[in-house]
Amino acid sequence: MTISAVTMGMAGVVLSFLPQEVSSSLGMPETAAVILQVLGALYFGFAMINWTAKANLIGGIYSKPVALGNLAHFVIGALALAKLTFKDPSLSYLWVAALVYSVFAVLFAYVFFTTPDLKSKYS
Repeated sequence: MTISAVTMGMAGVVLSFLPQEVSSSLGMPETAAVILQVLGALYFGFAMINWTAKANLIGGIYSKPVALGNLAHFVIGALALAKLTFKDPSLSYLWVAALVYSVFAVLFAYVFFTTPDLKSKYS
């Protein structure tokens, strides 16, 4: 949870405060800056949820909404990024993003579909 919170928090801050710079460096039109800023707010919001939930027991029936939201976000994001990287393999930054999203998708799938060890948490 901490790693995903920090990763999304950094992306959220960059996209929220530097959307014009990011859009111009990616060759996007100026109007994309607003969309990037909203995306930054989304990332920052998810980061805050993950940061505040990091001490909670997550998995099985515990904190299921947090695990489900993260799982959906990272699986859908990984699939969308993978589709785009195979369409245009020359975009190396998309490969990195697709890999990061895929790793988080696998980790949150593990968290979502397994039951945490209650004895080690509360003993």
